[in-house]
This record gives sequence, structure tokens and C-alpha cells, in this order.
Amino acid sequence: MASSSAAMQLSSLSRRSLSTRPQLLRSARPLRFSQQQFQRSTRRAYADASQPALPAPKPKKRFGFLRWTWRLTWMSSLGLVGYLAYSVYDSCHPVDQIEPDPTKKTLVILGSGWGSVSLLKKLDTENYNVVVISPRNYFLFTPLLPSCTTGQVEHRSIMEPIRNILRQKKAHVKFYEAEATKIDYERRVISISDDSEIKGEISHTEVPFDMLVVGVGAENATFGIKGVKEHSCFLKEVDDAQKIRKRIMDCVETAMFKDQTPDEVKRLLHMVVVGGGPTGVEFAGELQDFFEEDLKKWVPEIQENFRVTLVEALPNVLPMFSKQLIDYTESTFKEEKITIRAKTMVKNVTDKFIEAEVTNPDGTKTLEKIPYGLLVWATGNAVRPVVRDLMSQLPAQKNSRRGLAVNEYLVVNGAENVWAVGDCAITNYAPTAQVAGQEGAFLARLFNTMAKTENVEAELKQLSEAQATAKSDEERNQIFDEIRERQKQLRRTKQIGPFQYSHQGSLAYIGKERAVADISWLSGNIASGGTMTYLFWRSAYLSMCFSTRNRLLVAMDWIKAKAFGRDVSRE
Repeated sequence: MASSSAAMQLSSLSRRSLSTRPQLLRSARPLRFSQQQFQRSTRRAYADASQPALPAPKPKKRFGFLRWTWRLTWMSSLGLVGYLAYSVYDSCHPVDQIEPDPTKKTLVILGSGWGSVSLLKKLDTENYNVVVISPRNYFLFTPLLPSCTTGQVEHRSIMEPIRNILRQKKAHVKFYEAEATKIDYERRVISISDDSEIKGEISHTEVPFDMLVVGVGAENATFGIKGVKEHSCFLKEVDDAQKIRKRIMDCVETAMFKDQTPDEVKRLLHMVVVGGGPTGVEFAGELQDFFEEDLKKWVPEIQENFRVTLVEALPNVLPMFSKQLIDYTESTFKEEKITIRAKTMVKNVTDKFIEAEVTNPDGTKTLEKIPYGLLVWATGNAVRPVVRDLMSQLPAQKNSRRGLAVNEYLVVNGAENVWAVGDCAITNYAPTAQVAGQEGAFLARLFNTMAKTENVEAELKQLSEAQATAKSDEERNQIFDEIRERQKQLRRTKQIGPFQYSHQGSLAYIGKERAVADISWLSGNIASGGTMTYLFWRSAYLSMCFSTRNRLLVAMDWIKAKAFGRDVSRE
């Protein structure tokens, strides 16, 4: 039974397999087609795998320009810090200097102002025995002097010791802190006097010279008006700025004195500036800023009576600027409540008021008394006594009134080997610091060229003597070649032309963080005024400072005044 059942199961399985065989046969053809497709897909996959897969596109980075700008700014800041550090280190560690050569000419420079310092900065002191004589042993950056009167900038920040300048030169330069009292042109000597508080056994002596540069500047012009020297403050030196600063606070504190009369308070708090040039305008603007930003805050009792008045004899202030900038300055002063008294000529000055002749709109003139607490005189230049004495020694200078008349090479007319620069020289240009600086740089190039010329001429003389004693034609021809080369060099060095002034523009601060600028650009001028011009004014004056030390000190003073305000203490 078991065998029969097993046989039946085998027979049923065989029938089931026979019944499914036709189906397998029918599906054989489509199976072969699927294998071909599989082979082709396999070959494609292999080919694709043999090539490197392309990277997925990266998402675009946002703010890429700002990122690179930040990196550039950071690198520039590092470079600037490194440059400043190197400049400070280099200025504090001067190298040894060459001792003077007694066989060379003695070049004496009088003064330590813009013209003299610009000359010293570019002069090759190895060519001469240089002697500097000046009553002050520092260079003063005068454009920022009005800022010192109100504490916006400290006075030592705009002073550069003259010995720091001389110590950076290759050859030693002698310096005498003394006043030049007389220039004896015939004897070629200069009489000097030591005016310091501490004097030695010798306080008067003479200094000989072969070449002389007069750069003593000018005095304040009072135009013979009675009382100006006795009762007014000038604005040319550091002492003047310190005196004005004390006077301002003296007027304020005296006005606050107990039981002071109202009229006396008004007089004490009336600040009068005579002179509508850049110095007078900038001081008036700085003084009004001092009142608005600091004095009014710490001494509120004075705000009703504090006034600033600018007196000018001409019809307008800033006559060297364009009409557009003059109008802008006057409108800004009106907005700041600074009074401009144009066509007002001072005739007399007392300790409490000035007498001025006022030209009315109809042409009539009236005499008016203007009371004041502080009077600042910022107008005109006068000839110094030592310059006037030299002019009297030279017949060619008999018609000169404002200073030493010079030719196109800045040589004093009627003299040999005597040059003049700055405010003591009469040229076709205005007596400004910009003119004096360019004159000093021109003289440095001239003197360097003269020294090269003398050296080449001496070499030519030696070659001529050697040619005469040459022993062979070959040696003589070689000397001839050297002579021709020296003659070409001599022609090149003698090609320096006369002095030509290049006007870079005029700047003036007018208060309330505004300034006016008349800048030369290509073939024309650009006149601008406002806050952006004020930022340009600051950057320009900062770049014009003589040394890295001055730039850092001035910048820190500006930051300090902005953060903490100006100092209202008297000293």
C-alpha cells in the first residue's frame, strides 16, 4: 500500500512538471531579451564607473564681497600698525653721524619755521657744514595752533624738537638756541644772543658763514594802532595760544564773580577777533565750538551773554577763497551766532574796548566803541628788526618795505650767497606755510645740485691735469673719455630751473564740524564746504604733521576731546 501511494505521488508530480513545461518554453524567449538588456545596462554602468564622478555643485556663498573687504581692511590695519611701529623705532634709534669737514663751506640757516625745516629735511648735510640758529628749539605746526587755544589739541602735540630733526641727518648739524641780532654782510658773520633765563659766561658771540639762508619769519603787524601790543593777544607762537587759553577762562570765572554787574558780565563774555583770514576764522569757529560743547554745559550761567565777534576791515572774510565759499562761511557763522563786522577798521585799543571806524551801507563812516573781554589780533605781518637791518645794508633793497626782495632763485637782491624763504621774503605769492615749505624744498634741491656741480668741476680739473701728464696715447684717450662723461654729468646737474610755486589749495575750519576747501585739481579748482570737507581737513592736516609722533599725538588728542570734552581748567 505504501509503495502504491508513493507511485501515485510520483506520477502526479511528473504530470504537473509536464504540464508546466510548455509555460517555461513560452517564457524562454522573453528571458533572452531581458539578458541582452541586462548586458547593455551592465556595460553602461561599467563605462560610467570608469569615469570620475562629477562633484555636486557647491552652494553660492553669500556676502563674499564683504568678507574680502573685511580681510583687506584687517591686513591693511596690520600693515599700518607695522609701519607706525617701524617709524617710531627708527626715529628713536638714530645712527651715528659723520663729523663736519672743515674744508667744506659753512651753511648757516636762520629760523626753525616751515621754510627752514623743509630745507633741512631734504638737504644732504654731507655736502656742507650746516649750522642752525633759532630762538626756539622746535618746529611748530602752525595750522593747528587755533585748536590749542581751546584745548582741542595740546600744544606739545604740534611741536617737533629741532634736535630730533637734525639727529636724523647723515652728517652732524650744529644748533644754537639764540636770537640773531645782526647780519654783517660785509664781514660774513652773524651776531647771536642767548635770551634764555639761564645764561653762561658767554651770552653774545658771532657765527661766520659762507652761505646764508634767512628764514626768520615775520612779526605781528599792528599797523601803528595804539594799544594793540599792550591789550591784545596774538596767535603766532605756542606762548600766544597758552595766553589765550588762560584769558578765556579768566573772563568766564571773573564774569561769575559775586555781585558782578550785568554790563560788566556782558563785556567780559564778549570775545572779539580782529582779522578775517584763515587764522581769525578758524579761531572764531574753535571758540564757538568750545562754548557750545563744553563751557555752556559746565557753566550754564554764561549762555545768555557769551558772544563771539569777528572784525574785518575788508568787505568779506577769507578773501583768498571763492565767492561761493565766502557766502557759505558767512551763512555758517550766522547759524552758529558768530557776528561778522565787515568794513570795520580798528583805530584805537584800550583795556576794555576798541574804537573802530565802521563804513555804513550808504558810504558814510561812524566811530563806534566795541567792549570786549578777550581781544585776539590775527591780521598782517611786519618785518623783524634783523631783516630790516640787513635791508639797510644792501642798496638794492632800498625800495623794499615788506621784507627781503629775492630773484627767481630766492637769492636776496644785491647780495651773493644769501637766500631768503618764508614770510621774510617778498615773492609773487602769499606769505603762507605752503609757500614757505615749497621754497625750502627748492633750496634743498638747489644746494644739493650746487654741491654735485662743484664736485664734478673739481674732478674735471684733476682729469685735465692728469691728461697733461699722460705718458701714452691709450692713457690719454681713457682720460678724454672720463672728461666727456663728467661734462655730460655736469650739464645734467645744471638743468635745475627757477622756483615755481604749485598751489595745492586752501583749507579753513569754520566751526560746528564744518570746513571749507578750495583745492587745485588738474586744470581747475574744486570748491567745497561742509562735514565731509571737515573730515578731509582733518585728514589733510594729520598727513601734513611733520613726524609720526606728531600724527599719533594729534589723533589721540582729537579722540580724547571727543570722548571727555575740552578741559575747562585755567592752566
